[in-house]
Amino acid sequence: MTKTVSHWIGGKPVEGTSGSYGPVTDPATGEVTTRVSFADASEVDAAVAAAKAAYPDWGGSSLAQRTGILFAFRALVHAHRDELARLITAEHGKVHADALGEVARGLEIIDLACGIPNQLKGELSTQVSQRVDVATIRQPLGVVAGITPFNFPAMVPMWMFPIAIACGNTFVLKPSEKDPSASLRLAELLAEAGLPDGVFNVVQGDKVAVDRLLEHPDVAAVSFVGSTPIARHIHRTASAHGKRVQALGGAKNHMLVLPDADLDAAADAAVSAAYGSAGERCMAVSAVVAVGAIGDELVARIRERAEKIVIGPGSDPASQMGPLITAAHRDKVASYVSGAAAQGCDVVLDGSGHTVEGYENGHWVGVSLLDRVPVTADAYRDEIFGPVLSVVRADTYEEGLALINASPYGNGVAIFTRDGGAARRFQMEVEVGMVGVNVPIPVPVGYHSFGGWKDSLFGDHHVYGNDGARFYTRGKAITSRWPDPADAPSGVDLGFPKNH
Repeated sequence: MTKTVSHWIGGKPVEGTSGSYGPVTDPATGEVTTRVSFADASEVDAAVAAAKAAYPDWGGSSLAQRTGILFAFRALVHAHRDELARLITAEHGKVHADALGEVARGLEIIDLACGIPNQLKGELSTQVSQRVDVATIRQPLGVVAGITPFNFPAMVPMWMFPIAIACGNTFVLKPSEKDPSASLRLAELLAEAGLPDGVFNVVQGDKVAVDRLLEHPDVAAVSFVGSTPIARHIHRTASAHGKRVQALGGAKNHMLVLPDADLDAAADAAVSAAYGSAGERCMAVSAVVAVGAIGDELVARIRERAEKIVIGPGSDPASQMGPLITAAHRDKVASYVSGAAAQGCDVVLDGSGHTVEGYENGHWVGVSLLDRVPVTADAYRDEIFGPVLSVVRADTYEEGLALINASPYGNGVAIFTRDGGAARRFQMEVEVGMVGVNVPIPVPVGYHSFGGWKDSLFGDHHVYGNDGARFYTRGKAITSRWPDPADAPSGVDLGFPKNH
């Protein structure tokens, strides 16, 4: 082991005292390169206490002070984007270009946070009654927490904390224990930008740390991105402890291809969206619904492109797709392919035994393509989170739409067609939170909100965009009357107040 990753509390790195650690591997080699400290309840309490102590001054600071620090932080993240991308690749395994794209998406939300004064403007109605004005303002919540997944160790935290601290909250981040180093580097950059001690804290760990944050009486709100079972647990537990919650869950994203679609464009999109980042994206396309007679031709074009994908370590510029995060996850993903034929699927490409020369111990699964997949097959029903693309056949648009709407997930979906009427009908009828029209990965830009429907979201708020500022603040209505000195006393009136 070359290093230990621990916590960031009160503006400085803090060594773990629990004595509990977890391994961090290089997915391309399978070697343990790092150990990460697992916080116990007392260490979580220390991070929350630091955030609580910092809140009065930070919550009362000016918008100019907050945004000035965020502008400096934005410049530092941009200057260190290659370094951050290398940290992501070393622990997650995604190729460097993909890691750079993750950092770029995070920068987009920092940009949004730098403009937070526009989202925090209140409202004023004057003279609602004689010399009575009513104003509404938005104020921060206090200490808020973020619990983030392994697949985007920089971007997803940056979906949360820039907006939260821009609104005047203090923040405790619990990143994934599988790739924790990016979180500490972001903490260092925030400190370098001038963020006061205690405003941003990081506690590493596992379920012990998570559950303490969910139960802690001084944590006002929790943001989460991860699998549906954990999102449901986060939502129920934190809500039961009186917290505001946004918990984004899993996905089974479909791509509906109509008979009039440009099949080359659809095949390009399917391959890019299914196999990018080895399928470890909550917005990855994992099921293509081919409508009508185009199925055979579409599958042939997808196969032609998929077979050319270069698989290798993320640090190699020639690699287009890297390994999976852990050996256990590799084995789970591979099992969906090895068991597909027995469940009625046509196995077009089987990547379950893939290896890379010189990196035989890496967590590899090659591109896998399944055709004529029954909706009862595990490969169709489950969120695989790996480079496995299923093709389902449908005779009509209506059949394809019904299939998509029957899914318990509702994160992202795409339609490929040249028919504007069909596209408009689809975007209105499909029961999914984010829709792409000839766009395979419809992740909204930063000034719109990200979030799904059904079992892909628990809570009322999406992340970032306008929803982000609303989630991290609460409204207050202020009614004021400043009588004129010349007014006669109004006397006692026990009736319900009326506007006149």
